[in-house]
Amino acid sequence: MSTKNKTREKGELVLRMRGLRMEGQADGEWHEIVKGIDLDLHRGEVVGLIGESGAGKSTIGLASMGFARPGCRITAGSIEFDGTDLMQQSEDYKRNLRGGRISYVAQSAAASFNPAHKLIDQFGEAAVQHGVLTKAEADRDAKDLYKRLELPNPDTIGYRYPHQVSGGQLQRAMVAMAMACKPDLIIFDEPTTALDVTTQIEVLAAVKDIVTTFNTAAIYITHDLAVVAQVADKIMVLRHGNMIELGETRSMIAKPKEDYTRELLAVRTYKKEEFAEANDDAPILKVSNITASYGKGITVLDDVSMEIHRGHTVAVVGESGSGKSTLARVITGLLPPSQGSIEFEGEILPSALKNRNKDQLRRLQMIYQMPDTALNPRQRVRDVIGRPLSFYLGMQGQEKETRIRELLTLIELDPDHFIDRFPGELSGGQKQRICIARALAAEPELIICDEVTSALDQLVAEEILKLLQRLQNELHVSYMFITHDIATVKAISDEMVVMLQGKIVEQGEKDVVLTPPQHEYTELLLSSVPEMDPDWLDDLLARRAAGEVVSTIASKPNA
Repeated sequence: MSTKNKTREKGELVLRMRGLRMEGQADGEWHEIVKGIDLDLHRGEVVGLIGESGAGKSTIGLASMGFARPGCRITAGSIEFDGTDLMQQSEDYKRNLRGGRISYVAQSAAASFNPAHKLIDQFGEAAVQHGVLTKAEADRDAKDLYKRLELPNPDTIGYRYPHQVSGGQLQRAMVAMAMACKPDLIIFDEPTTALDVTTQIEVLAAVKDIVTTFNTAAIYITHDLAVVAQVADKIMVLRHGNMIELGETRSMIAKPKEDYTRELLAVRTYKKEEFAEANDDAPILKVSNITASYGKGITVLDDVSMEIHRGHTVAVVGESGSGKSTLARVITGLLPPSQGSIEFEGEILPSALKNRNKDQLRRLQMIYQMPDTALNPRQRVRDVIGRPLSFYLGMQGQEKETRIRELLTLIELDPDHFIDRFPGELSGGQKQRICIARALAAEPELIICDEVTSALDQLVAEEILKLLQRLQNELHVSYMFITHDIATVKAISDEMVVMLQGKIVEQGEKDVVLTPPQHEYTELLLSSVPEMDPDWLDDLLARRAAGEVVSTIASKPNA
């Protein structure tokens, strides 16, 4: 690889923040959102920023680049990068650093790549513009990094467009792109939050390899202590813009000093109060021998059959590209299958969405993974929830207004405070609650929840799971819960369906599927769930290298 940067000595101070204060604008007023943060970061070191939604993690990460997103501003403090206070520099100076000496890896790779350009062209764009590499050197470095990050077919995968690779592959391609200029500092903003556990292992291993190989300094933003424990040397715990605790990873995991840190360590212990007993009634949804393809010859579902009973939750699990979301698309009519049938309450559903009547559409609703992209930013909450009330149920006027307020109360949001807000004025958890209310407005009998907690911090995710369970108990609605999070499966499901490469490899009652002996792929999924042990990832990679356990790469030859 090209090495045009100066020699880097591990331990050199790269970033120094002192007294950082920032404000954000809401309801036309400025409020302090970061309250006097100090941070030192050295080459070859990773500092993890952890906390719930609204803690200030991403805001601080972006501030390390001398950047404040729209609606935010830096009001006090210093941000020294390599000895230069960015607060005293021009926008042109800071812009020249970004993408060159400082890189940023966003949470959503799919939203960050230009869909009209090939991966390899986007890899080299910043490096060529900054004069670090020629186009030929950038292409060569891209293939080298793709190989280092264990992407399949590293010499050719760069010539694909973003939509032609899986989510995990795209996230690793973004890590590679961030390394194009061999930056001094990388900000990883929730890079594995939306990934399945097996792909998460690959990205975490890639992060550790990049930091070690190039003595790069890194900020790793996450809401998951078990994940950050695998890559961070130090952890800063944040809440409401305040630093709650800062310390070495091992000491913090072993003996946290603050109650809030202990609370973060204890999350995701929620379990359903009662197991919904299987019944002999006809299933509300019956999927029979479904085969589906994208384009010609690319089979993504292969002879898939499953059932969901009324009032039950069936979790569909599997890694990126296993067919989980494609199955949801087939059930909802967005992707007509080439073979098989979908029955809803004993009635065969038309395979294409356009051929389904309004009542068939109403009874089957969907909640999406990313509430940011699922909500129209120009519509107020009353419009988002009111639309299905008008479309499906014909409600207008005061009847509609009353029902919107009832639904907001049902999802535990105060109607007076939230009914006229725009999505941009809501937290991630509040946006997802609005998406739930929108689905409930149609009075459905089955809701497909597609990774609805994966983009949320653990405390908020637990609140959403509890809310969904309460709604199920009250409304007797059924859920198909698509997820890659085994903790979520244990928390909310009655039955499990395990998918791999478009096929169901195991299904049944949750407790039966999770109890050994298991299918080897189910065992792989369970073994890939990070533990609260800083040595867990290194030990797992060592055992996989020795052939003691199946590797994630080996499990998915086409990944």
